[in-house]
Amino acid sequence: MSDHVPLESAWVTRFHWFDAYFAVVGVGVAVFVLRTASSPAAGWASAGLLGGIALLYVLIGRRFMRDEETGWRGFAYLLGAFACYVPAVALVSGASFALFALCPQCFMVLPARFAVVATVLFTGTHVANFWIVDGDASVLFGELVPMALVIVTLSTIFGTWSQRILSQSDERAELIRELAASRAEVARLGMLAERQRLAGDIHDTIAQGLSSVVMLIQAARSDPDRADAHLALALDTARDNLDEARALVAALTPALLDGRSLVDALRRLSPSLAVSGPVRPLSTGLDVVLLRAAQEALTNVRKHAAGPASVSLDYGASLVTLTVCDPGPGFDPALSPSAGYGLPGMRARVAQVGGSLTVDSKPGAGTTVRVEVRA
Repeated sequence: MSDHVPLESAWVTRFHWFDAYFAVVGVGVAVFVLRTASSPAAGWASAGLLGGIALLYVLIGRRFMRDEETGWRGFAYLLGAFACYVPAVALVSGASFALFALCPQCFMVLPARFAVVATVLFTGTHVANFWIVDGDASVLFGELVPMALVIVTLSTIFGTWSQRILSQSDERAELIRELAASRAEVARLGMLAERQRLAGDIHDTIAQGLSSVVMLIQAARSDPDRADAHLALALDTARDNLDEARALVAALTPALLDGRSLVDALRRLSPSLAVSGPVRPLSTGLDVVLLRAAQEALTNVRKHAAGPASVSLDYGASLVTLTVCDPGPGFDPALSPSAGYGLPGMRARVAQVGGSLTVDSKPGAGTTVRVEVRA
């Protein structure tokens, strides 16, 4: 029920949005290049070079971007992309619109200072190509250079900002992992301490008391003249131990049942609890079993279901029935009877009081947990 699930970086889980963005940019630029090329041969050659960048992204770059790796592999990827980008722009200047994908990628595979240099090189390619082919200084310095500066500036601002946000996100995720591990360790130590305390209490009270009862019965058998006195003392000792056992059980009562009825405790877990039949008090043992079963089932609802669960408690003539229904994805009990549920522990607890537990579930049809106890 409390299996630890590693936290995954939001960057990794949502990287498909980047894939979609790069795909849209790539397809759009390729279509634009084919439509604006001076000749079909130049258009197809430029589009093919852009396709080479896409292939490098799929085979090499994507993994480094998704896993947030930096280093020489990032340089190698961008060097290959640059080798394809330069001739693509030389063939068709419209290929420079690929900068909408390439500039963000610079900051996804390189540290900020190197990413700025790479962005300048990619952006400067179009400027250099125009200077070499056209040479019109008025257009070059009046339009292209200012536009290139804007692209580099915006890419630098958003790229460094994104790197900082992702770094902070990873730090928070690591902190959450450490806190979860610390809580699990504290809980484990707490359970060990509680077990040791209970073991000590049982040894100091019940075990010693039962030993006294055995000794008194043996004394009664060996000394018939004083048998009645020995048996009377054994009976008093047994009663004292029964009181001690009841006190230990009472100490284990869940906090939700401390001073509350079962209905009140369940309503604190699920405010929409539906109660039917004449409400009557149950034994502490039955209250604990039903409450623990509800807690277990609702924990699974929070982990797996897409919406709130419905909880009902029915007081029948001879049976009390707890039902928890959730709208989750469900599962096939025949194939995986305990998948996603702590059913063995729940069944064992219910069986101890002579009750029964059933689970009805189908893939895509939610899950219903029903506990019946005689009362």
